[in-house]
Amino acid sequence: MSRFSGLPLRTLSQKSWRWKSGSVNERALQYKIGERIHGFTVNQVTAVPELFLTAVKLSHENTGAKYLHVAREDSNNLFSVQFRTTPLDSTGVPHILEHTVLCGSQKYPCRDPFFKMLNRSLSTFMNAFTASDYTLYPFSTQNPKDFQNLLSVYLDAAFFPCLRQLDFWQEGWRLEHENPTDPQTPLVFKGIVFNEMKGAFTDNERLFSQHLQNKLLPDHTYAVISGGDPLSIPDLTWEQLKQFHATHYHPSNARFFTYGNFPLEQHLKQIHEEALTKFHRIEPNTAIPVQQLWDNPREHHVKCGSDSFATDPTKQTIISVSFLLTEKGFEEERIELLLHKIESRMKASSLSSFGTSSCWNHEGDPVELLKIADKVTQFRQHLKENPTFLQEKVKQYFKDNPHRLTLSMSPDESYYEKQAKLEAEKLKQKVNTLSEEEKKQTYEKGLELIALQSKPQDTSCLPALKVSDIAPTIPFTELEMAFAADEIPVQYCAQPTNGMVYFRAVSSLNTLPEELKPYVPLFCSVITKMGCGALGYREQAQQIELKTGGMSVSPHIIPDDSHLDAYEQGVLFSSLCLDRNLPDMMHLWSEIFNNPHFEEEEHFRVLVKMTAQELSNGIPDSGHLYASVRASKTLTPAGELQEMFIGMDQVKLMKRIAEMSDIKPVLRKLPRIKKYLLNSDNMRCSVNATPQQMSQASKEIENFLKGITRSKKERKPVRPHVIESPEPVPVGRERLNCSQITRKLITEPTFKPCQMKTHFLLPFPVNYVGECIRTVPYTAPDYASLQILARLMTAKFLHREIREKGGAYGGGATLSHSGIFTFYSYRDPNSISTFSTFEKAAEWAQSGEFAQQDIDEAKLAVFAAVDAPIAPSDKGMNHFLNGISDEMKQRHREQLFAVSSDHLIDVANKYLAGGKSTHGLAVLGPENPHIAKDPSWVKR
Repeated sequence: MSRFSGLPLRTLSQKSWRWKSGSVNERALQYKIGERIHGFTVNQVTAVPELFLTAVKLSHENTGAKYLHVAREDSNNLFSVQFRTTPLDSTGVPHILEHTVLCGSQKYPCRDPFFKMLNRSLSTFMNAFTASDYTLYPFSTQNPKDFQNLLSVYLDAAFFPCLRQLDFWQEGWRLEHENPTDPQTPLVFKGIVFNEMKGAFTDNERLFSQHLQNKLLPDHTYAVISGGDPLSIPDLTWEQLKQFHATHYHPSNARFFTYGNFPLEQHLKQIHEEALTKFHRIEPNTAIPVQQLWDNPREHHVKCGSDSFATDPTKQTIISVSFLLTEKGFEEERIELLLHKIESRMKASSLSSFGTSSCWNHEGDPVELLKIADKVTQFRQHLKENPTFLQEKVKQYFKDNPHRLTLSMSPDESYYEKQAKLEAEKLKQKVNTLSEEEKKQTYEKGLELIALQSKPQDTSCLPALKVSDIAPTIPFTELEMAFAADEIPVQYCAQPTNGMVYFRAVSSLNTLPEELKPYVPLFCSVITKMGCGALGYREQAQQIELKTGGMSVSPHIIPDDSHLDAYEQGVLFSSLCLDRNLPDMMHLWSEIFNNPHFEEEEHFRVLVKMTAQELSNGIPDSGHLYASVRASKTLTPAGELQEMFIGMDQVKLMKRIAEMSDIKPVLRKLPRIKKYLLNSDNMRCSVNATPQQMSQASKEIENFLKGITRSKKERKPVRPHVIESPEPVPVGRERLNCSQITRKLITEPTFKPCQMKTHFLLPFPVNYVGECIRTVPYTAPDYASLQILARLMTAKFLHREIREKGGAYGGGATLSHSGIFTFYSYRDPNSISTFSTFEKAAEWAQSGEFAQQDIDEAKLAVFAAVDAPIAPSDKGMNHFLNGISDEMKQRHREQLFAVSSDHLIDVANKYLAGGKSTHGLAVLGPENPHIAKDPSWVKR
């Protein structure tokens, strides 16, 4: 479980690779086995040329702490420390400990230094995770000083946390009056992890996988829920939490990992001096015994919640696995397909794909995991020497293995009701054990926690970068434009992509009839899975896996950067491949465009059910996004289309289609959509590849575009107001400047925004809340001020009120490129009171109750996101997809630097004050008596 799972934070997938072997690798290769560096001994040095890295394994002499450094010419440097954490009950002790250690430490005793560092740093990633058997604390940054600052905070948090009782109550669980200031209101369970786990188990897939692990490995730590069962969490005591830290968070039980191009010696010196010198070696005794194999297969059945958006809610779903061996054996093509997938992933590898945590946790060698090319060579050798190698492995591990579980799961209409009843019984049991004096103390402790949460924090002990540490300018990405097939614009971006080619195309929806629009997401979902040309759907899937790193199609709705009532509507085609496979990949696209199959009704039905179920299953993890999309539906012309394509309207439509007895009418819509979309009218393309590959790529794109169909007649846009933004560039390949890309925008000058309040009734025990406000587009002068204000409000007001006091897993404010200012909360026990908090946040901003230091911190956080590293595959994409050029980004950067206190108060008054702008509100969650009585709410 991530401390921030599901929230819109920066992710590790945003990378800045500088793919070259250089001094970093050469320096790492000079380390000698047995060499001592700042208390560590070098144990192994391994070059992995296919990934352009060198791995160095070390161990700490006094404590036995293990260390892996991956030297690579990458400016985005990462640190992590992990501990093997093996609970033997479901109180969630490792998960609650993960939260609590980040609430203050000896060197940094202020409350929640972790969250405060989000605003004092240029980190590209900060988080913490609790897995079934380990806890991981990672961060990444491109700034050396920032790396040292964050490392200091992380080391102190992990090894020397305060673990205060009030922090345990806030993060884990507590008994508190429903209204903490009124002792006459009933006592209820509160706590961030308590509410997080209530929300987590509304996801039936999560519930299923948890039961699967618990029942398949029942003899030790895997039999319990490391994140915590909401019914067991109230059994955890503060003393047990502190004891678990003492036995598990010790260097002898720690594994350190660093990655990137910063010097290893500096990392080792800081870790040794600030943490490890204060410990002596112990025997952690956290090893996990091997699960004893069963003599006979077993069965288990589990009940789950019935989601009103799921398909076939009354139908029992049985999950079982059977293994078949045929004389035919393994097809050589299938083996090649999987090996190709491994090669593609390796070539397109990013930091997040160096996942070594689980292997390392069980004494595996993480360096061996990096040597992918060697493993492929060994595998091919095994196959060559023994043609039945794979059959023997299947026989050994599957066919002759009695340790097999058949797990079935079926929905129960009263599941959530039963869970609520069990929680009420647990609450009653806890309250009944309290004496009158203990009840009085509980009330007083509740007031003490609120007072602590409301108290201004002295953060002067925390390290911080300054705004002056931020680069004043951005490096510009060189782009070239050419016209293929006479008039189709193609953007070329030469990048060190390690032999991969990335192709994208956008096709306009402007001429598509309105009645077909709702079915566009379904069309996108199935068009690469129905077969094409001479290939059936199975053969097509094989070819996609054999010749590409993936082919995807998705709706593309992009608001204009300078006008709220203009937007681009289209479909985005994306794919990647090894450079040698580019002709094959483009041939597959040609066949999909020219000869897609729409005949397999039963296969289509399967795809529809899968799509509907995936959408439904995604609601518990993305409920705040669904609430925000709905809340913005009536604020801009693009908002309605967003709700239709990616909102709850789409979830409901897919559920209805999945339940149709006759699906032919929907299937017949697909070839109609194809006529408008799968042609070269109103299309533009982009290619990211190495400079050496560009000539071949341009030929393949030319062939593809010449080979796909064009409209036989000139189609008129369905909506009359289509503008071309801006004028097309002259024919011929030229350096692209900021204004030279053709995007056909829909504009609705008569659009009138209006307020809408929607409550989606869902059988969840928590709420997802969104409130959206129409403000200004990306290029407007006020946009930068609103962007800083959103971050400032999140860090200085909303985090405290929604998460710490309110008990929600998360909440905050964001500003989208579309000019929609959004307040949100996630896995929130409250709803109406959260809307009141949003109002108070606006009043707080209008009052100007913030210091220059607060503004500077907000700027650091915003710039950390703005300057997040971009992978070579994604360079130039902001320009191609959103029409935002480097020149525009530089102007925006200068506006961010210039934001002052007066600007922030001004935009708060201008846009967030009551009645100044149009608002939209939405809640996903259980029945609510306040909303039920209010006729201004639409109930769905």
